Amino acid sequence: MDMKALVYTGPQQMAYRDEPMPTPKSGEVLVEICAVGICGSDLHAYLGHDDRRPAPLILGHEGAGIVRSGEMDGQAVVINPLVSCGECDHCLTGYANQCGKREIISMPPREGAFAEFVAVPTRNLVPVPDGMSLTKASLAEPIATGWHAVTKGAQLSKRPLVECKTLVYGGGAVGLAAALSLHAQGCKQIYLAETNALRRDTVNSANVCTVLDPLTDDAITANSIDLVVDCVGNKHTRMGASAAVKPGGVIIHVGLQDSVEGLDVRKFTLQEVTFAGSYTYTMQDFKATLEAMHNGALGALDWIQERPLNEGADAFEDLLNGRIAAAKVVLRPEE
Repeated sequence: MDMKALVYTGPQQMAYRDEPMPTPKSGEVLVEICAVGICGSDLHAYLGHDDRRPAPLILGHEGAGIVRSGEMDGQAVVINPLVSCGECDHCLTGYANQCGKREIISMPPREGAFAEFVAVPTRNLVPVPDGMSLTKASLAEPIATGWHAVTKGAQLSKRPLVECKTLVYGGGAVGLAAALSLHAQGCKQIYLAETNALRRDTVNSANVCTVLDPLTDDAITANSIDLVVDCVGNKHTRMGASAAVKPGGVIIHVGLQDSVEGLDVRKFTLQEVTFAGSYTYTMQDFKATLEAMHNGALGALDWIQERPLNEGADAFEDLLNGRIAAAKVVLRPEE
């Protein structure tokens, strides 16, 4: 039996085609995908820049849908795509995102969720709260990434968030999620830097932060920021973060656009700046994010654009060329 899937077949090539129906292994169930977001890491792979995601491969890890096998059959769920071993010290202490044997849906050996169905371990499924649409539920993964980064930054900061002046780089889903999470956790001074004018408009509509263009706006002065959350992760944002952070401040690095240059390690040493990486989330973060989404703490969550899965290739090209204002594009398999 086959299903329809959007398959990455080579750099800047996507094919909507028939693929074999996944077969759940022990401890796994089949989930019918109803909504799946396009992540920056999917774009990175689409460009041929991620050796961990070789073609051909079904990408996509921000999924929500309906369980179609096992004891949870019929349950609406959101997928935590981070599959850990469940047995190491990291897993047993709640930090599965640091598991040395971790896998992620959309990276071999696991196919992703740009498809009608995906096989997922039962322990990676979180029930969707009553009344929440599956489209909005699919935002839990990128929002949890921003929530985890902010939570980590708050733990490392010398000052409580309510007293911090903060700067977020990036107006995509994770950057906007970081700004929303800062606001939900009590921060009052939030700046967000984004070069794309369409995305700046989208972030502005959330009304939780001051939005600026880092190429033309000099509102952020050197040594003025308590906490920087870099959700882009390239040379230029690292340079900006290095300059902006104040003595004793904190930089949380989330984005994975590239891995070279930009950090002022001399300043970090002389001014005791804390620099920390932030990768995905813990299951506790994931569940806390879904609850915050459900109770309205993160706003209306209306900064998405929905498209059919069979138009996914066009969506990738539009994202690549900056033609989309929405912070997140969500693909939906045809009903």
